[in-house]
Amino acid sequence: MSRVLIGQSYYLRFDPKLWAAMQPYPPLGALYAAADLRRRGHEVALFDAMLEDSVERWAVALARHRPDVAVLFEDNFNYLSKMCLLRMREAAFRMISMAQALGCTVVVCGSDATDNVERYLGQGADYVVLGEGEVSLAALLEQLAGTSGTFDQVTGISFRNAAGELVNTGRRENLKDLDALAFPAWDLVDIERYRRAWARHGRFSMNMSTTRGCPFHCNWCAKPIWGQRYAVRSPGNVVAELEWLRAAFGPGHISFVDDIFGLKPGWTRSFADLVRQRGAVTPFKCLSRADLLLRDGEVEALRDAGCETVWMGAESGSQKVLDAMDKGTHVEQIVEAAERLRAVRIRVGFFLQFGYPGEAREDIEATRRLVRECQPDDIGISVSYPLPGTKFYDRVRTGLGDRRNWVASDDLAMLYQGPFSTRYYRRLHGVVHKEFRLRQAAGTVSPAIHLGRAVRRIGSRDRLARARDALTLPLDQLVLDGIQRLDRRRAGAH
Repeated sequence: MSRVLIGQSYYLRFDPKLWAAMQPYPPLGALYAAADLRRRGHEVALFDAMLEDSVERWAVALARHRPDVAVLFEDNFNYLSKMCLLRMREAAFRMISMAQALGCTVVVCGSDATDNVERYLGQGADYVVLGEGEVSLAALLEQLAGTSGTFDQVTGISFRNAAGELVNTGRRENLKDLDALAFPAWDLVDIERYRRAWARHGRFSMNMSTTRGCPFHCNWCAKPIWGQRYAVRSPGNVVAELEWLRAAFGPGHISFVDDIFGLKPGWTRSFADLVRQRGAVTPFKCLSRADLLLRDGEVEALRDAGCETVWMGAESGSQKVLDAMDKGTHVEQIVEAAERLRAVRIRVGFFLQFGYPGEAREDIEATRRLVRECQPDDIGISVSYPLPGTKFYDRVRTGLGDRRNWVASDDLAMLYQGPFSTRYYRRLHGVVHKEFRLRQAAGTVSPAIHLGRAVRRIGSRDRLARARDALTLPLDQLVLDGIQRLDRRRAGAH
């Protein structure tokens, strides 16, 4: 059996926006892989980059553990890993070089590596695991240990043979029985370090997964790991893990990281009944879709299970844009789902997306109206982000420049020729957020007019910030309108 050091290259410190928010979660994908390899008899150590100061800490871990095999197993449950931020890719390349210099066999698994096999092999990785990684990684390690056969018989990997030729052994079929997986190797995590990081929020949150994949067809959503497949753990298996986490670590909150929570009909109700029977109700947040939330009894089951917040991929208040995205939902469903969640006292979060091809000023205004009318408790705003393997990417490919990825999560650069310029969308991001914060503070549809009411309703620490928002919002809107007119003139000139 091999000595294996499993790491990942997502360093929270390299993402200023999320470092300031300080809501870190360990790399769940790496923890699943570590648990699986350990169950197979390998000696496994973990390098958790999330809260580390620099890439040099990886060199320290390599020197301490002296692994035979160094594995960068990116967290496929972290959507920022799927976005392949440039700062994290640079970190991965440096980590590969460090491991190679010590004579380790270097294996990489993750969204970016699956999409860019030759780039990672060119940086010194010996093998790239394609797609879902646990079984393929285990088979590769068996082959490295000297069992019979050749590497081209290991399904689910890419590498260069002795002649320098690229070998791709194809994708391995995704796991179907998720209950058969060992629980993540949480004992390898410095839990107290995370607990201290969460102290400012008043409670400690941990992450869990109940599913893998998503069967829906949003044409901008990349699926390099699980494709269109969807697998789900049984409610009983999830509750067993939740009970174990509560007993071992005492989290006050759970973040379910599934792309879609509770897709299978009746799953949420069964989960709710079980956690209540076992006294394991724990506040949690999750992601869902507007149409799924309208199923009979769905929001009530979420409430009974302990759900505090549901984030919806609302994306747009324009039906034209939703249809262009192949979203499969309707604006009316978003509105009704928000109302139903609020009726059972579950907080509502909207993910919003601007800049999709064909989006016009009236579509942007429709999205802003949606936020005003639904009054979600939180919003997350992005611009459309083309990722390899999506219909959206293929559609805008000819308009892409040399740069294909953001540096960090708050970059907001348009990577293709969108309806408006990067400058416009960055200003729009600020305007919508200011307006949202003021409405939330004032509890009214006219926050700039009712500044005094807003100031009285919020704490003293934020009063100056809200007053500044109210004073600068009208000017920001004027600047936004000016950028829009300039963008239109430039477009007309071409």
